[in-house]
Amino acid sequence: MAKILGICGSLRRGSYNLMLLQEAIREFAPDLYGMGDIRFPLYDGDLEDEEGIPEGVQTLADWISKADAVIIATPEYNKSLPGGLKNALDWISRLPENPWTDKPVSIISAAAGRGGGDRSQFALRLALAPFGPLVMNGREVLVSNPADCFDEDGYLTDERARRALTTHVAAFRDLVAACNPVR
Repeated sequence: MAKILGICGSLRRGSYNLMLLQEAIREFAPDLYGMGDIRFPLYDGDLEDEEGIPEGVQTLADWISKADAVIIATPEYNKSLPGGLKNALDWISRLPENPWTDKPVSIISAAAGRGGGDRSQFALRLALAPFGPLVMNGREVLVSNPADCFDEDGYLTDERARRALTTHVAAFRDLVAACNPVR
């Protein structure tokens, strides 16, 4: 029984990364699926001292802990990962327990440039490194010029991107199964 958490680095309702994440979830077909919310106040040590960890941060960390795996879809903002996604990681790093340790993680992206988010994926890998997750390597999903790759209903129509996603999700499914033997 696979429990997958999706996290979208874009906060925009019509985000191509949200569409890509939804396609990945349909392709994976988990038994349970949840969407993580990363809309937190900016990390500030004074805020943490005065108010503690925001409830939403603990909720996201609990979801990460309970999930068998996490799929993160990240856009590329100014050659890096978006601030909201980095902020979520910063808040989670303040918790006493690390929910990411040995957690299988898939990173996918859609971005307007030719690289399809390759720099944001690299930056996200660096930002995740201190947490010790099992980030899947290879079989990248980099959807460039996503406005031309999705239909009006949010379905991925670009054949090259679709093949890359299918290959990626199959490999990720194998990684998740290897890390989460039948209980």
